[in-house]
Amino acid sequence: MTGAAEGRLMAGTPALIRSFDRPVRLLLVNQLTINTGFYMLMPYLAGHLSGTLALPAALVGLILGVRNLSQQGLFLVGGTLADRLGCKPVIVAGCGVRAVAFLMLGVAGSVPALVAASALTGFAGALFNPAVRAYLAREAGERKVEAFAAFNAFGQLGILIGPLVGLLLNGVTFTLVCLTAGVMFAALTVAQVRALPPGTGAGSGVPGAAGAPGTAAGGRAVWREVAADRSLLRFSLAMAGSYALNFQIYLGLPLEVRRVTAGEFGVTLVFVVSGVMTVIGQARVTAWAGRRWGPSRAIVRGLVLMGLAFVPLAVAAPLTATATAPPPAAAQVLLLLPVLGAAVLLSLATMIIYPFEMTTVVALGPEHSVGTRYGLYSTLAGLGVAAGNLLSGWALDLGRSVGLPSLPWLGLAAVGAGCAAAVRALDRSGRLAEHSVVSPEAVSPEAVSPEGTSQDPPSPDVASPGPPSPGTTPPDATPDAAPAAPGRHPPVSPARASGARLRDVAAGRGRAGRWPGGRRRHAR
Repeated sequence: MTGAAEGRLMAGTPALIRSFDRPVRLLLVNQLTINTGFYMLMPYLAGHLSGTLALPAALVGLILGVRNLSQQGLFLVGGTLADRLGCKPVIVAGCGVRAVAFLMLGVAGSVPALVAASALTGFAGALFNPAVRAYLAREAGERKVEAFAAFNAFGQLGILIGPLVGLLLNGVTFTLVCLTAGVMFAALTVAQVRALPPGTGAGSGVPGAAGAPGTAAGGRAVWREVAADRSLLRFSLAMAGSYALNFQIYLGLPLEVRRVTAGEFGVTLVFVVSGVMTVIGQARVTAWAGRRWGPSRAIVRGLVLMGLAFVPLAVAAPLTATATAPPPAAAQVLLLLPVLGAAVLLSLATMIIYPFEMTTVVALGPEHSVGTRYGLYSTLAGLGVAAGNLLSGWALDLGRSVGLPSLPWLGLAAVGAGCAAAVRALDRSGRLAEHSVVSPEAVSPEAVSPEGTSQDPPSPDVASPGPPSPGTTPPDATPDAAPAAPGRHPPVSPARASGARLRDVAAGRGRAGRWPGGRRRHAR
């Protein structure tokens, strides 16, 4: 991370937002509106279905499950459409479809109509989620980490505002919630048609751009290319568990709050703490993590912290009894401390991981398949959430039945450690760097000497096309080095060494294998 980028992040989220061009700012507002509209409706949908419409629990589960299945199952389709048709039309279509779906949920009274509306809600998310991320990555250019930090802060602000607005509207009628959310998405659709630029580069729909209509990079060809990318698949699978851990804010933590307090106040407090932390601290946490660790190590350490978040619950669970009535206020505060501690650590871990994680997905392949990669990544993350919910729910029940209330929390902590180990192994093997794409513009002729040795680091304006990966060979490991000792890697070929040096220069690494800031890289 360059000094200029760190300075913008340390200035805080408002200053960071002002530093972006208009398209990126529009995408941030887009994410805020999407999350506000979604979270003002979805938390109250189950109550509407089971209460107002008096549907049995099985049908409620079916309707809600259809939304999740249609979204997670079609992310790959949405991402591919963004690569083929351009991000803007897919974003606009997704917001328009969700506007119709939310209005349908407000007026539908039959099960088939409700299922159709729920499916459309999920399909809309499958359209715009990968497209928004691909558009943001392309428009942000070399400022991807900063852009995704702001993106996460705006998304969390929407998650914080949405349920509060929905609570007020739902006090009148659920139909008013659906109408308001639908109108918000309709207005967002019109605003994006008029104000969102078509974008540039791959997937922009501009003739001749990689991934645009009419080029050789057809949908099935891109699918085959992405499916054959083992680095992307392994990184996606390694990170899938982190989504199951993060989802415990919606599953495990609320259940624990209700167990120890027999009330709902603590659930609201968990969401408020998580949202406020992210909105206020995301930019500075990203700057700190980038300066101290760099992308790959930040992801690994964030995953370790995510696992450690469940240790307070594991320690406190045997010491707390299941409440049958809300205890006094002072007792509630003490009982909620482990849960709030877990929420704080989970939120901090997510702030550390998210910007570097999203940037890594971009760096693992060519630009014409960015949307497709985000689609595949989101699909595997959704599978991780589904499997994690099933297993964590089973572990919660098992722990209570056998008298080991710490069991589920220890299991979740182990998942975090396992994800960290998997990403660390990928990093040490070089798989998080081997697909980094260096454009001709990324390395100036002055950046590499005629002999191929790396010179001074490029200026702060020339940043990495992808996150630097700790554990790779330092740039001073030339082909003329001494022969390898038994058991060590043999000398690399001149062509391979040259490519590694070019990646190092483009990633902002200086002479003698130093990262910006003076910390020296050591060869393994």
